[in-house]
Amino acid sequence: MTILDQIIETKRMEIKQYEKVEANGQAFPKKTRLADHLRSQKGVISEIKRASPSKGDIRTEVDVVAQAKKYEEAGAAAISVLTDETYFKGSIDDLREVAKNVSIPVLCKDFMISEIQIDRAKHAGATIILLIVAALGKEELHRLFGYAASLGLEVLVEVHDAQELAQALELDAELIGINNRDLKTFEVSVNRTVELAKTFPFGGNRLLISESGLHSKEDAAVVFGSGASGILVGEALMRSEDPGTWIREATTEEAVK
Repeated sequence: MTILDQIIETKRMEIKQYEKVEANGQAFPKKTRLADHLRSQKGVISEIKRASPSKGDIRTEVDVVAQAKKYEEAGAAAISVLTDETYFKGSIDDLREVAKNVSIPVLCKDFMISEIQIDRAKHAGATIILLIVAALGKEELHRLFGYAASLGLEVLVEVHDAQELAQALELDAELIGINNRDLKTFEVSVNRTVELAKTFPFGGNRLLISESGLHSKEDAAVVFGSGASGILVGEALMRSEDPGTWIREATTEEAVK
């Protein structure tokens, strides 16, 4: 059983305990669309990530609101919040607190396999959800993509090889993320984005986002140079003493050429 298989098996058990989500009437600041931002300028989706299966604890004690505000003030395109509890030590409460306190798009980063998870994300203030092609059957992928879109959510469809990219293109997905981390082995290589970008059909509504393993502005420059409109960065920002400078340096005019 791969790491991804273990996570999905745990997720199936967890969602059995979820209660149907009812609208709570809570208001969140109005947010822009991530796709609109990335069409006007390249950007960083800045992640709040307490821990991971591959790295262990990163910053479990982080003040998520303070961290989110640092990201927003530095010009982040969006904020990603890891909400998986078992493997990443996040929570839906982290997402809700961030969504209440920022005005940029908020991504619920989790292993989505059910509509109830999408409902929970929406009611906690998410404006974007993640769908991982490797974690879903074709019918599940299409069903959940359609459901999220019907709620007015943006969907980041994550792929890590040519076959998965073809499935994302079948959906006519606007936001397509290339995960540099193989979710079955957790090995990471930025070259995954470079290679897949060579066959990516740029143009139209499609936007390419490079995810994972981006530790420096040099890494960011490599994937931006390959055609990525955005990058999703977690660990590097969580470990940085000055995440704002990291974000600004990664998106300078010189870096995104």
